[in-house]
Amino acid sequence: MPAREASGNAARTVTRIVSARPASDGAGVKINRMSGFDPDLSMDPFLMLDEIHSDRREEFEAGFPPHPHRGFETVTYMREGGFAHTDSMGNTGRITAGGAQWMTAGSGVIHSEMPGPDADRIHGFQFWLNLPSGEKMRTPAYRDIQGDEVVERRQGDVTIRLIAGELSVDGVSMSGVVTGKSTEALIGDIEAAEDASVSFETEPELKLQFYVYQDAVTADGEVVRAGQLAYLGDGDTVKLSMGRGTGLLLFGGRPIEEPVAHYGPFVMNTSDEINQALKDYRDGTLVRV
Repeated sequence: MPAREASGNAARTVTRIVSARPASDGAGVKINRMSGFDPDLSMDPFLMLDEIHSDRREEFEAGFPPHPHRGFETVTYMREGGFAHTDSMGNTGRITAGGAQWMTAGSGVIHSEMPGPDADRIHGFQFWLNLPSGEKMRTPAYRDIQGDEVVERRQGDVTIRLIAGELSVDGVSMSGVVTGKSTEALIGDIEAAEDASVSFETEPELKLQFYVYQDAVTADGEVVRAGQLAYLGDGDTVKLSMGRGTGLLLFGGRPIEEPVAHYGPFVMNTSDEINQALKDYRDGTLVRV
């Protein structure tokens, strides 16, 4: 569904600002994590956002060795450095600066993400995107998105790179590489080369957040700094003031509004389904061949 035109739109206000917390995952990779598993901090339909940002190889070189997933999708986007991907579906690929990968775990996948041998710095993000109950056991799928595939638009001194979803930028519509998801997932990387203001229009039914990864952004009079997530309220317009070198990720989608049962790498609707996923993994039947 295309985004609405700008005239007469209602601006979304910042309703909450939350700071990412330091964490580690995989084989000890240091990350900054924003999690929406807490109902009070829900990012529905997104479940989690991890930022990996380091120029010290020892903080990320162990990577993410083989591990399972079921019941959701992972979206990885790299700004610097890269990871090599392999999975139980037989897919291999390398995600490099400016590129992304979209993996639908569905009924079950085992995969790994490992840094290249020559990577000396890295900056990237991984989203966990929930699936509605009717899609949680769907057939797994994987897609590489190279950097030159990502839809890019310059609006004055602001560059928008749209990985998924649809929006309008000052009245001009954009469609990302990935569309047609039942969650209407939206993921965009927005950078300012100089001081600038920019306006986006989206469908009002979508729930939106943005995460600042560099410098600070002002929205609705609220200053959101690097490492912070801003929750946006109802409306269909997002207005941002950005300084030189500012960068943020705008993301959101149509809320699923279903129960979430989560344990480690599995996200289902009930504890019984989580127990079944654990049993299937122990029994070697999580992955269908």
